Amino acid sequence: MSDRKDSNHISGVKRRQVGQFGKTAPRWALLLFVLGLVAAGFLFTPVPGKIKRGLREVFAPKGGPVGKSQQEVEELLQREGDRIRAEKDAEAQREIDDLRKDLEAARKVTSRPDTPVNPPQNQVPDEPLGPETDVRQLRSGIPFKVELKFDHGTLASKERVTPDSYAALYTLSVRLPAPAKTLAELQTSNPKLGAMLPGLEEILKKGEVSKWYYTLYDNKTARIKRDATALNELLTKHNLFDCETILNLKTEAGRRAMLLQADMDVVSDGSDGDRLPTMPEEIVNSPNYQPFTSYGWAKKSQVPNPIVAGWERRVTAGEKELADKNTTADRKKWLKSRIAMLKRGITDMKGRSFLIAEYDPFIVIPINILGATGDPFAPNVGDYALVIYGDKILPAIVGDGGPNYKVGEASLRIAKELNVRATPYNRPVSDLKVTYLVFPGTRETAGPPDYDAWRSKCDALVKEFGGLGESYKIGEWKNLLAPPQPPPVVVPPGGQPVPTLPGGAQPPAPTAPAVPSSPRPGPAIPPTTTPSANPAPAPPSVPPGVTAPKPSGN
Repeated sequence: MSDRKDSNHISGVKRRQVGQFGKTAPRWALLLFVLGLVAAGFLFTPVPGKIKRGLREVFAPKGGPVGKSQQEVEELLQREGDRIRAEKDAEAQREIDDLRKDLEAARKVTSRPDTPVNPPQNQVPDEPLGPETDVRQLRSGIPFKVELKFDHGTLASKERVTPDSYAALYTLSVRLPAPAKTLAELQTSNPKLGAMLPGLEEILKKGEVSKWYYTLYDNKTARIKRDATALNELLTKHNLFDCETILNLKTEAGRRAMLLQADMDVVSDGSDGDRLPTMPEEIVNSPNYQPFTSYGWAKKSQVPNPIVAGWERRVTAGEKELADKNTTADRKKWLKSRIAMLKRGITDMKGRSFLIAEYDPFIVIPINILGATGDPFAPNVGDYALVIYGDKILPAIVGDGGPNYKVGEASLRIAKELNVRATPYNRPVSDLKVTYLVFPGTRETAGPPDYDAWRSKCDALVKEFGGLGESYKIGEWKNLLAPPQPPPVVVPPGGQPVPTLPGGAQPPAPTAPAVPSSPRPGPAIPPTTTPSANPAPAPPSVPPGVTAPKPSGN
């Protein structure tokens, strides 16, 4: 062989000789065999399952975990848009009514006989007028201090073009809150929370503040900036500080929950002709009442929704005004939009039923959270929830979507359970003492409310979450819209069925008919008398003693 050096050889590296691999092969084979045994044993441990679940979460489709469809998102937007338009229309109508009152009052004012026709001109003093200070609390709850400074200037034509002749310096101070994270912080609002949910403290150790908490306060500050720069009415102090925290929680077994600590406002929306075929006229004819909830299902009967008649009358009135040649172009544009909205709603009410806030227990979640498709902790319409306040633990579902700048809202049924004085105009709890524990991904096929099934499902879910403390249990809801049951029928031995009267009393025994002195010949077979069946009771309207929902879109 040639002794020439290989130009590609690296100095200090020993060449592999032919046949060397064959000498080392047994060692590699033994090593691979040992690794195979370790891998086989590894498969029988819980670790691969955890890895699989983790990879599934990482690579899952964005819309998969919570199952929100694009149609559901569009419906949420449509509902919220209709609500906002209804609020704006109501506000505009109030301003028109106030203006009408002012004009009517002005027509009644007569000139005072002692008022001079040409009052003397005011003498303008040379000294400055000086500042005036006014300190008050606005209706929104914000302390407001105003200092007005007046001075004398030159001609109006010159002052009009002088920038500082009419100027304002407006400073609004806002301090944003920090979220509660620990059980101790949560119990400053509800001291019994740890005893009611004994597993919560351990779960909180691995819990995280939800991104929706920060989004909520971003939306609040954006709204304040918008209104403050336009000198509009500001978000109230109560609604600014309406949320103590929003937490993402997860048990070791994988059960997720979103915990919200907030106050409770009242929603009074909804309608269902199948269960409540009549409603008060002030509700039926109200332009502000919202007959829909985000949770709905296909109608089960041909009984019409009571709100349809009122909306159809509004369509007729709108079309009549639209055909009037004196109607302005702007008004016609608004009418066309409103008529289209009403017709959509009528179609929806003819085919679907909805929750009724006065009778059904449900909570409201901000619409942007309901519409989220990439957050496995974000609840969906129909998900189960617990409402915790004081000693009470109430089962509910997520029934509707609300504004994205406030939280803490529930149906009038829940509100009255927490505070008998609650009304659509009076919240049951103003402090941040209500805990909403929502279980995402738990919704089932939508249908008429089944309160017993809701309670059973919530009971099973909270057991996965550590269970309830001793002496605590989930409350039960009575169906206020259930048709009254017919009285039981008692069958005496050898006798005819006898219906039982209320209180267990028996009806009087029938008296024998009077026998005529000269009996007439009768038919060969006397007719038999069959007791008439109890007629089916008509579905109830608004039960006595229950306040009708308010005519509002809130």
